[in-house]
Amino acid sequence: MTRRIRYFSFFVIAILAVIVGVSAPSRAQQEDIVWVQIEAHPSQRVALERAQIYAQDLADVNAFSLGGSWSGILLGPYLRSDAEQVLRVYRAEGQIPRDSYIVRSRALGRQFYPPNVDLLNRGAPAQPPVSDPATPQPQISQAAPEPVIDETPNEARRSERLLTAQERRDLQIALRWGGYYNAAIDGAYGPGTRRSMAAWQSDNGYDQTGILTTRQRQELMDQYNAPLISAGMRLHRDTRAGIEIELPLAAVRQGRYDAPFVHFEATGAVPGAKVLLISQDGTQDTLFGLYEIMQTLEIVPFDGARERGNDSFVLEGRDRSTVSHTEVSLANGALKGFTLVWPTGDEERRQRVLTAMQETFQRTPGALDLALTDTAQQDLDLISGLRVRKPRLSRTGFYIDRSGSVMTTVAAVQGCTRVTLDTDYPAQVAASDDTLGLAVLRPSTSLVPLEYAGFAADDPRLRSEIAVAGYSFEGVLGAPTLTFGTLADLKGLRGEPDMQRLALTPLPGDAGGPVLDSAGRVVGMLLSAPTGAQQLPQNVSL
Repeated sequence: MTRRIRYFSFFVIAILAVIVGVSAPSRAQQEDIVWVQIEAHPSQRVALERAQIYAQDLADVNAFSLGGSWSGILLGPYLRSDAEQVLRVYRAEGQIPRDSYIVRSRALGRQFYPPNVDLLNRGAPAQPPVSDPATPQPQISQAAPEPVIDETPNEARRSERLLTAQERRDLQIALRWGGYYNAAIDGAYGPGTRRSMAAWQSDNGYDQTGILTTRQRQELMDQYNAPLISAGMRLHRDTRAGIEIELPLAAVRQGRYDAPFVHFEATGAVPGAKVLLISQDGTQDTLFGLYEIMQTLEIVPFDGARERGNDSFVLEGRDRSTVSHTEVSLANGALKGFTLVWPTGDEERRQRVLTAMQETFQRTPGALDLALTDTAQQDLDLISGLRVRKPRLSRTGFYIDRSGSVMTTVAAVQGCTRVTLDTDYPAQVAASDDTLGLAVLRPSTSLVPLEYAGFAADDPRLRSEIAVAGYSFEGVLGAPTLTFGTLADLKGLRGEPDMQRLALTPLPGDAGGPVLDSAGRVVGMLLSAPTGAQQLPQNVSL
């Protein structure tokens, strides 16, 4: 992130000058103490390093535990009006990320930066947080923190009785998440729940009464919700798409419309994060078509569950760097849903974010017009602004029986972890012969080709015309290309009887294609060009 020394225009200084000299906040103001959260990290070491970097340029830099393994970097504490001013000025200067936002003290755990400082439960400083560095600032003494008055066990038990059934279950869920509770989530606080509460109290520096006070219950829930807080979960309404949903707006920011998608790109707080809102009018056929299209996109890795019903589908995909989840449903003539893409290694937070999105997803009136697009970029490898997955290698093959078995060249499948026919149909290598350079592929699900190869019974005549049918441009064209030549010899260059030499200039994508005589019969298969130090002349093929 680019850093620069702070400077302020006269206009900003004039506004901030009004704040200088404000008296200590009243009790009502103290209840509105807030912080500006600028970053969150799953590593306390990284958060500490980042806080020290920010402190070189900014005042009021602090770092707190956010619950679980997460740590946050925050500016403050401020009164809300001051925090809003900090947010405006520092965002405009580029001193803090654009997705920084305001949080309350109750969202924070223990402070670990600056060292030996504990600002929780103290009032906001009377001095403004942002000021002209050239102006001397008065020294304001920090009042001693007021003692925290907590509930007695009897008072805690009475306040516990006021909890709703869902609130009681939520506490058990939070205790289970923290590893303290492993029984049923029933809202009944028996001996098991009490023991888990006492264990939590012990780990968090409280007396082990087994009855959580109001303050302790809030702290437990803040710890539980820390992954959502760090992701910046907030309600988002899109009237164009007709969708209302909570989104991780610290991790992604809204980008362009490219129907049927609303794109939310990564802010950098969670590298590789992405969200799509999906919305369009359609029928069951549209739903089934979208199901197939989504699986061709790079954002949906190959490995993962696939489930399609009559009116909905769910796609999951995982690879070494990415976890992707898509769900779409059809109702009242409209397809609506979302995709969440998240980096691997952050599974706990991803699951919490995904659950929150699922629980808050709501349909509202409207759907995206398929003509709606905010981008001028056009590319055959893009679908609505999303890149289509490209194979590492594309070669030609041809059907050899009515069940869809395909013959191709060994070089086309060597070292491949996944082989597909026509990009959509997975296949396995059923047989191969390295000496002949042939491989036979069998589709995972039986295919029924319109035609399959008819082989000639005899060798073609020497110097007769032949042609190779192949995907010369590796799939750019939707149909094979014919490359014409002649049969130069009935044996290979070293006299191999199973090879024939062709006077032909194919392209690499043609390898594996059928060699046809003038009657359209298959007389052989084009081998891949040899690699290495020895290269054949341009018009020599085998």
